[in-house]
Amino acid sequence: MQTNHSSLPCTKLALFAFSAVLIQTIGVSVFLVGFFPVTPTLSGMSGLESFYPPGFDLTGLGQNISTLSPQELKSSYQELSGVPPLYDRLIFMVVDGLPAELVLGKNGKPPAKTFRAAMPYTQSLLAEGLAIGYHAKAAPPTVTMPRLKAMVSGAIGGFLDVAFNFNTQAFLDDNLVAQFFKIGWKMVMLGDETWLKLFPDMFARHDGVSSFFVKDTIQVDFNVSRHLEMELSNTDWDLLILHYLGLDHVGHIGGRNSILMGPKLMEMDEVIRRIHSTITNEVDQRTLLMVVSDHGMTEGGNHGGSSYEETDSLALFVSAEKFADCRNSEEAYQVDITPTLSLLFGVPIPKNNIGMVMSEVFSSLEDGQLLRILELNSWQLLLLLRTQLDEFECGRSSCEPGSGARKSDGGAEIFCCLYLDAATVHESWKSKNSSRSSDGDHFKSTVSAYQNFLRPASQWLSSRSTNKPIAMLLFGIVAMFVSCLGLIYLLSFLAQEVHLMESRHLSHNNNSTMQWHMEDIFCVAVIIILVLSMASTSMIEEEQYIWHFMTSSLYFILLRKTICSIANGGALNSTVEQTDRRSRYVYLIVAVLISGRVLRGWHQGGVNWTYLPDISKLLEQAGPTLTKSLQVLSIILVFVFCVAALLTLHFKRKAVVLLALFYLFPTLMILRWTMKFHDNTLTSLSIGSTTMIQIIYALIGSSTVGILVATPWLMPFRNLEASLVDFNLSSDLLCGFRDSLYLIGWSCVFSWCLLQMLLQQPINSIPGCLILVEILASICCFSDGDDYLCIKQWVKVAALYYLGMAGHYGLGNTNTLATIDVAGAFMGVSSHSTIISGILMFMITYASPMLALVSMLMNISRRDILSNPQDSINNYGRVMKSTLGYPCLVLLILNSIILLAYAIMLLIMRNHLFIWSVFSPKYLYVCATTVCVYVGVLLIALCGTYTCVVFTIRTRLAAACWFNKTTPTPTAIQG
Repeated sequence: MQTNHSSLPCTKLALFAFSAVLIQTIGVSVFLVGFFPVTPTLSGMSGLESFYPPGFDLTGLGQNISTLSPQELKSSYQELSGVPPLYDRLIFMVVDGLPAELVLGKNGKPPAKTFRAAMPYTQSLLAEGLAIGYHAKAAPPTVTMPRLKAMVSGAIGGFLDVAFNFNTQAFLDDNLVAQFFKIGWKMVMLGDETWLKLFPDMFARHDGVSSFFVKDTIQVDFNVSRHLEMELSNTDWDLLILHYLGLDHVGHIGGRNSILMGPKLMEMDEVIRRIHSTITNEVDQRTLLMVVSDHGMTEGGNHGGSSYEETDSLALFVSAEKFADCRNSEEAYQVDITPTLSLLFGVPIPKNNIGMVMSEVFSSLEDGQLLRILELNSWQLLLLLRTQLDEFECGRSSCEPGSGARKSDGGAEIFCCLYLDAATVHESWKSKNSSRSSDGDHFKSTVSAYQNFLRPASQWLSSRSTNKPIAMLLFGIVAMFVSCLGLIYLLSFLAQEVHLMESRHLSHNNNSTMQWHMEDIFCVAVIIILVLSMASTSMIEEEQYIWHFMTSSLYFILLRKTICSIANGGALNSTVEQTDRRSRYVYLIVAVLISGRVLRGWHQGGVNWTYLPDISKLLEQAGPTLTKSLQVLSIILVFVFCVAALLTLHFKRKAVVLLALFYLFPTLMILRWTMKFHDNTLTSLSIGSTTMIQIIYALIGSSTVGILVATPWLMPFRNLEASLVDFNLSSDLLCGFRDSLYLIGWSCVFSWCLLQMLLQQPINSIPGCLILVEILASICCFSDGDDYLCIKQWVKVAALYYLGMAGHYGLGNTNTLATIDVAGAFMGVSSHSTIISGILMFMITYASPMLALVSMLMNISRRDILSNPQDSINNYGRVMKSTLGYPCLVLLILNSIILLAYAIMLLIMRNHLFIWSVFSPKYLYVCATTVCVYVGVLLIALCGTYTCVVFTIRTRLAAACWFNKTTPTPTAIQG
């Protein structure tokens, strides 16, 4: 059969594939920029104009501001606001990761007994009315940097602030810190250095610590508290920021119920006691202590997502005097902190604030002053609404009084009517109050009217999607679509050659490569079902069930096919050896199914069912000794499995021993580190532990690179002279090429597994080992079963890819940012590096998919790659296309279809209620998976190309030497 597949050389194929990937990368980048734009903000800072109603003629006001000194500006603010500042100084205490539930309880119920007992002084403040507490709901992503911005600016930043959390830049938008600095406040910061990066050169004194060494639960807080006594005795500061990180680190290490949580809460309670005792004894100054948390945490101690546990942050106002209205457990939003503090201290509300004042804090004010507070907040939100809504002209002619409840009008008219209603009622109250005819009910109705405007306006501004340029989104989707089509075309082109090779190899059943078998149809169905599930938020949150079920179903189909093959073989009088081989395939597939079922029950992943019992919870309840024992067992099993995989090459015993020794020493070091350091959660990692991890990194890295570089040069040829007699690329010559690929793949797989035994949480050591079992069993089954099972090459690639994705969720990962393991990202890092920690975090998160990808080298090397005995010795390109190009294209296409489908789904769902809490985090994971596939495909291509080039050089050199030996010299001819 003649085909035209030879018309596309290997170089052109690689070039076209690279071009398609480049187009896809451009498309994804454009789509990301369009879908996650930087949130538009108003430039400049609020000033004297904030105390005038919208539409007031402000001509000349700017000139007056520029000539005022900080003290004069402060006095002007206080005079124009009409409300005297209630406090002179502010202590802003951030307890990173503290859920409000641990202090205030939940649903009207008090906190758990253990948490109440851990914070007795704080509970007494709440009971005596000296503190007011709020459940201040934080917006996703619940990570530190964007949440600090929200508390000081009142604005919700872009979703991609989660990426900037690891590389904080100066915050230039209007904010409280800048407003305080503008009126001459002297500020001191102790704790998380994120504040220093956000507000450089604004603090008179500071002592910052890195927030990313999450193994440290003691030193980071001691570094703050050691300055506390001195700063509390000082009177030269106006704002003291204390940012404690230890509680968040405790959560990352052991979760909410960690044995360290109680002592850490006691430590924070003692800090609150010391501060409150100091401000109570002050005579000339009034100091407010505000205790806040940037976000909450899940039961496992992580954060980043949008669940109640993660968004339940604390806002606690503590004063030396009792609050008139001391109701606690009130619901609020984190952005409400900004206008509240602004008006408590008499500075303008930042321009981009979308928050609403917490009126209970102002209950000691007179009625007129409280209404003035609400009026100033309303003016600021009204100005912001004007910038967000086109043609927003709010005049009395646009709405009849009392019509603000009409919901059939447009959004601009609704807010205009609500504001005018409040302003009208306020004017009526003023006129009656001046004639002393006003009563309490009239005041309450005025407050209610302002709140009827403030809360809907705040919520609308909070939930409003940023403007997404449709043109950019469509361009990105078109680019991804073109790339996907290009890759499919290249695959169909190569499929002809692969079909020819498989039909020759499977000569006993030539039609088997043309027919669509059940496993072929099911592999396609998996992608279709996955694409359809993207339209459901629940299916996105619980995607692990799809992967576990589909992967198990695929292997059940292969098991059925194997059993049918055994039955047919008995009918055809197969030999005992053939029957034994087919029985071995059954054992291998059953091993995959059992491992997959254990993985399925190891973690109750997702969002909705995490409270259900699973294997990991049972092991954690059993204690750390059992967990550590299983971790040691896993490390030993990984070494045993990889040595067993090496033995399948039938190398000489000395070669096997030498290769095993390459990894024996790092394996022993990992065991040593596990026994000595891995349970050291009470303090930060010691210098000895960090040094040992760095040595392990170096040993594993050097062993892997050494094997990769040396193997193609040192791998012996088999029957070289016999292969060169007719100058053909025989099977004996290709055995060295196949063995080299297998050995390189083996090295990459083993190195990756050892790294994961070091980086993963101890509870994930057994799942990591089970994923390795699944992959090795699948490779053995696919390679030895070609003659009987007739599984197509693309199905094998898809099956390994599906195993990798199922294992990804089996390790406890989900489609929320909360399950990212931050703790392991600092293993062996002696000084903070965003790049190194980011790489380690990526390696931990995508441990299973990357393992499946690097194992492709082992899988493709086990195939019979000799499609034609007459292939010339110089035609390694054809071998490269069929062995490397084809599986790489399959991987790229599988990922491209998912990437394109989800981008289209995002475009359709761009205004969905859960666009930021569910769809957006999932898309970030899809993009990260794309990067994972790119890295894996690049590694496969580079290793295969390098091996091919080396064997080409060696073959030609050997041919030249053989030619010189067999060609008579001129002297011999003359003789």
